[in-house]
Amino acid sequence: MEEKMSSLIQNLIELLEQKKFSQLKLLINDMMPADLALLFEELDKKDSVIVFRLLTKELAAETFAYLDSDSQRHLIDAISDKEIHDVFDRMFLDDTVDIIEEMPANVVTRILNNTDAETRRHINDILHYPEDSAGSIMTIEYVNFRKDITVAEAITKLRREGSAKETVYTCYVTDNRVLIGLVEVSVLLTSPDDVLIENIMETNVISVSTHEDKEIVAKTFKKYGFISLPVVDNENRLVGIVTVDDAIDVIQEENAEDISIMAAMEPIEDSYFKTSVFAHAKKRIVWLLVLMISATVTGIIIQNYENAISAFPILVSCIPMLMDTGGNSGSQSATMMIRGLALDEIHFSDIFRVIFKEFRISIIVSAALSATNYVRILVMYYLGILGDTGGQSVWLIAGIVSFSLIFVIIIAKFIGCTLPLLANKIGLDPALMASPIITTVVDACAVIIYFKIATSWLGLT
Repeated sequence: MEEKMSSLIQNLIELLEQKKFSQLKLLINDMMPADLALLFEELDKKDSVIVFRLLTKELAAETFAYLDSDSQRHLIDAISDKEIHDVFDRMFLDDTVDIIEEMPANVVTRILNNTDAETRRHINDILHYPEDSAGSIMTIEYVNFRKDITVAEAITKLRREGSAKETVYTCYVTDNRVLIGLVEVSVLLTSPDDVLIENIMETNVISVSTHEDKEIVAKTFKKYGFISLPVVDNENRLVGIVTVDDAIDVIQEENAEDISIMAAMEPIEDSYFKTSVFAHAKKRIVWLLVLMISATVTGIIIQNYENAISAFPILVSCIPMLMDTGGNSGSQSATMMIRGLALDEIHFSDIFRVIFKEFRISIIVSAALSATNYVRILVMYYLGILGDTGGQSVWLIAGIVSFSLIFVIIIAKFIGCTLPLLANKIGLDPALMASPIITTVVDACAVIIYFKIATSWLGLT
């Protein structure tokens, strides 16, 4: 599919270079807006304006919503006020708001100057909602009916207004703007013409408030499989709807943010190549500094056991293995918890069930790894790969390391499963407790456990 699209884009660029505009116009006006956006990524600024003007007004508006902010800004600067009006007049309000939020003040002013007064008022209303709220991603372009009209009257209204609405699959029933029900278009079209809307509407309506967190809105879509979701104010008055495409955008944003946080980076809003080197470094350096400084705790712990290390240098060679295994074990548990919290499968009230389950998992995992490690140390010693055991039996050294490994894995699994749950409980993002943080904490615990067991078994102080 990608190869086919790449070949098509190349053919379109060749037609553009050959100035075969008539043929080019026929081809691009049969393409989907999302595919046209890919074409615009390959064009220089001058050519992008030419191609944009070859599109029909409706397709130009739809394609514009798919372009990145740099391309949108360039087109706004290049096209006339009338063309700006034509584009934004045909664009859905939520897409218009998204674009305005990305633009500098002078570009926003030009956009608003070329929209009608009612649209400007609606835009300002949405922009006043908190950035992460349902109100900030909703649109006011929905179909609503009164409960006392007939199916025939409702269908007539749907035909008259539907083309200007973002979705018509679900229509809402209001009484003095208060949301009282909904009607699926499939029900509407299969009902007798003389039946009243109140007799076919669904009254068990799930809605969200304007200030509801947009991540919760996205989870509601996933849970119920909605195409659209009504947004109401404190008095249950219908003020807008959120559509499934906006919910998907929220999920993508949250996933990208979680991935960045789990990798110990601040989230980056723009794409990788469009973000400057300095911006990348700025986003990464803070967490790296925190982790670097916190890792010095492990070094301080090791310094406290200099006598044991001097007597048995072989102990040092096993530290990286213990720390890495512990860190990986903790990260596995943390990842499962973060996923469970994101999917709403796990809650803080499940913490004791989680701990018990992870404990049983850690027993099985640690037993297998410990036995394997015991054999590994013996084999490596007799092959001359390991160093001097300091006069102690290799069997004893292998036992110390393997026994320590069991406790390290158990502790790591405990830390890995509890920290994300605790973070979520106190209102922090569970993704903060991902691999880098878990590894840093587990490293210190692993060194303490290891040397406590080693000094005890070897009779050192």
